Amino acid sequence: TASAQAVTNVAVANVEEAVQRSGAFAVAVGQIKTTYKAQIDAFDARQKSLQAELQPLVTAFQTAQRAPNPNQAALQTQATTIQTRQQAAQRELQTLALPFGRAQAYVEEQIGAKLEPALKAAMVKRKVSLVVAPQATISYQPTADITGDIVTELNTLVPSVSIAVPANWQPGGQGQAQASAPGT
Repeated sequence: TASAQAVTNVAVANVEEAVQRSGAFAVAVGQIKTTYKAQIDAFDARQKSLQAELQPLVTAFQTAQRAPNPNQAALQTQATTIQTRQQAAQRELQTLALPFGRAQAYVEEQIGAKLEPALKAAMVKRKVSLVVAPQATISYQPTADITGDIVTELNTLVPSVSIAVPANWQPGGQGQAQASAPGT
């Protein structure tokens, strides 16, 4: 019975999933999609355009690579061109994603600020003394997963969040997020 008791005190939880399954997150993502629709559409269109620009370069490189006795210098030049263009495309897309990316980071930080109390409350309710990430386990029974319990606690602790990013907010500035989060 001692080993059985120890096993019942261990649980598994995916805290990132819990944040993303919370009601506040779902509502905020919907608000972001509406509020930043023009920017998201511009991002998606530019991403498709950049992929269309890069694909012929990649195809030409792959074709040259498969040729008998390929010219290594030419392959290196093509690879460098592709890499440079991909990096420029990535920078451009990051800039386009900044407005809605900051809003989502702000939402995640507001919910994340309540993650520890939600986890602790779920642990108390399930009588768990140790929680491990699913990646840290070899095998576990579905009943050992308390992710849903954490979501329930988050829904209680954080019924809603704001997508309006304060002008001075920077990711990781939890004090700023807590001060301006509704219900805190």
